[in-house]
Amino acid sequence: MNAMSFNKPLFSRPVWTVICVAVIAAALLPILNLGFPDGHGLHVSSYMVGLVAKFMCYALAALALDMVWGYTGILSLGHGVFFALGAYAHGMYLMRAIGRDGVYQSNLPDFMVFLDWKTYPWYWAMTDSFWYCMALVILVPGVLAFVFGFFAFRSRIKGVYFSIITQAMTFAFMLLFFRNDTGFGGNNGFTDFKRILGFSVTAPSTKAVMYLMTLAILLAALLLCRSIVTSKLGRVLQAVRDSESRLMFIGYDPLWFKLFVWTLSAVLCGIAGALYVPQVGIINPSEMSPGNSIEMVIWAAVGGRGTLLGPIVGAFTVNGLKSWFTAAFPDLWLFALGTLFILVTLFMQDGILGLLKKMKRSKEEVA
Repeated sequence: MNAMSFNKPLFSRPVWTVICVAVIAAALLPILNLGFPDGHGLHVSSYMVGLVAKFMCYALAALALDMVWGYTGILSLGHGVFFALGAYAHGMYLMRAIGRDGVYQSNLPDFMVFLDWKTYPWYWAMTDSFWYCMALVILVPGVLAFVFGFFAFRSRIKGVYFSIITQAMTFAFMLLFFRNDTGFGGNNGFTDFKRILGFSVTAPSTKAVMYLMTLAILLAALLLCRSIVTSKLGRVLQAVRDSESRLMFIGYDPLWFKLFVWTLSAVLCGIAGALYVPQVGIINPSEMSPGNSIEMVIWAAVGGRGTLLGPIVGAFTVNGLKSWFTAAFPDLWLFALGTLFILVTLFMQDGILGLLKKMKRSKEEVA
């Protein structure tokens, strides 16, 4: 077992400084958006605030994936389903909050009226309560992950086989949610949200609050994950990654450790989806596509898996490039993404953060 695998990933003082500066700079964006009029030199556009908020949601999902892939060695190609389920759970409340402001002026969502539904399905009960839906955001991905993980890990399914069945899971859920009779809007999903807790979703002040909440939760999740990976539990998780058979030989049962981190990762992904849906304004089954889950893996790989900060950097980097490419060269983005992943796999296996560390060591050796 590699002794380096047990090194505690403590952030150095310069890294903490960079984190603090990044958090402060990010927190200033909505303030500059609200505090200065359009055209002012310090004004930040609402589009930019919304874009960074979306990237932070992606960063939280990438961080969640890093806990299972980077630190436990479990490659999931199905985390998109947890992200989408959290978004749908919050979306149910947002759809109920529309009330009679919809096109059909009914207490039912427009898609239910269009399908000639008379009442809500039983699983929509109590979804007019914000806090009940927030509980669903945690429970639905968490319970699914726990049940799925229990049977998969107990059966000793791992490696590429586990990756394949997670991809099959998210594909199955995508097909299910595309159906109109499931009560989740079918192909169109949920959209046209009006209010959250009585406040207009589109109001600049509401968007600013949601942005700052996303930033705070991302920072809290980073600190939580850091506390786990630097603890004895974190050492066991890394032992699962490096040599699971040897861990079993010395008396540990990997099942519950893997199940814990797998469920925690799913819950964090669900929270990311719940933060995503009111700020982007739509959630549909395409968020469950296997391609989206694969993109999460690319975010973690590009930034540097097993580092906590790397997946966050990767999520911002890849999605920033995606926003630019899809505007400038819309037909070339998938080719660029594939090329980026190949280059990282061949020449930057430790990602961006790994490359920066190598450059720092080279400078120190020269000095």
